[in-house]
Amino acid sequence: MTTTAYEVAVAAEATLGEGPTWDPATGRLIWIDVLGSRVHTYDPATGHRTIRTTEQHVGAVKPRAGGGLVLNLRDGVGLLDPDDTFRWLYREPVPGRRANDAAVAPDGSLWAGTMRYDEATGGGTLSRVSPDGTVTTLLPDVTVSNGTGWSPDGRRVYYVDTPTRRVDVFDYTDGLPVDRRPLVTIEESAGFPDGLTVDADGCVWVALWGGAAVRRYTPTGELDRVIPLPATLTTACAFGGADLTDLYVTTARVGLDRPHPTAGSLLVIPGAGKGVAQPAFQG
Repeated sequence: MTTTAYEVAVAAEATLGEGPTWDPATGRLIWIDVLGSRVHTYDPATGHRTIRTTEQHVGAVKPRAGGGLVLNLRDGVGLLDPDDTFRWLYREPVPGRRANDAAVAPDGSLWAGTMRYDEATGGGTLSRVSPDGTVTTLLPDVTVSNGTGWSPDGRRVYYVDTPTRRVDVFDYTDGLPVDRRPLVTIEESAGFPDGLTVDADGCVWVALWGGAAVRRYTPTGELDRVIPLPATLTTACAFGGADLTDLYVTTARVGLDRPHPTAGSLLVIPGAGKGVAQPAFQG
């Protein structure tokens, strides 16, 4: 099934919009501009927006259980307290490497991805960052670590290393990913898989970089739905709103000579489906 009803939630010109995340505690949608070093929030009930600048490129931002934010930054993972105090939870600068997408696991840890600026093969990682700052490398040789999400029952975890063109699935056992296998491979004409989210039916929604669309796949890998969008570089998606039925999609304009007017904006497809409440980082 193809759906075309989208709206512009926030008109913007983000260089690399990414990481939409619904924060139920504040009723706001958090999203970022990776290369613009900005953290955006949007309250759909009031239309109120905020923009915060970070001191370095930011790959992902997620809510914390006690308030504040956890940030996947170029040099590591940092914590922003409710009073705006910043501190590093884990810091390990690597020349030529930056943070990318991240997700909070069912156990409250942060699964944080990295990649090289030049996108060198195997130059990135996916790591588990515990609330106490302990870091465990889960996947040591990824290229562009991207979308990560869990099935509603917490038994499976989905993952994208973008250049593989695959959405992979693992069993989630004792807090670790095991038995990696492909769920779906995106055909070359459709772009590259980027960010993803998992809905209440256990289906995987994936944004297609260069594909101007978001797709929904069943837990068995069958293509179930396509949402074409005007912005070529769709980057990530997440359900939001009070009832988690609106699908928010981030977009980018980096490298485009003639970007569509919506490129870099936050888009929304009202009533697209039903999301699952995401855990907050426990640190």
